[in-house]
Amino acid sequence: MGAATASNQAEVMTTLHIENTVKDFDSWKAAFDKFERFREDKGVRSYRVSRYVGDDQGVTVQLDFDSVEDAAAFQTELEKIWRTPQSQQQLIEHGTPRMLEVVVDRTY
Repeated sequence: MGAATASNQAEVMTTLHIENTVKDFDSWKAAFDKFERFREDKGVRSYRVSRYVGDDQGVTVQLDFDSVEDAAAFQTELEKIWRTPQSQQQLIEHGTPRMLEVVVDRTY
């Protein structure tokens, strides 16, 4: 995917960027994995899970969507999940999700 332009809007995607602090990464990741089908059904096109170097509890999740509307709808559902006891057992805290407009996504 290259740079998006006004004449090439099909390439624009929205990323929902989430920063979490988790109690135990392996337990959190196991819970995260249980929502694979949910993510697919709710319009996630791809995602990345990253850990902070030197911080076993810091996790960033980036979920890619076709549109801002799809990302916003997912965020509403995500907030419901965060209120569940299972999620609260895994998270120390989560940052406010931020929507990013991807303008360049290049792989070498």
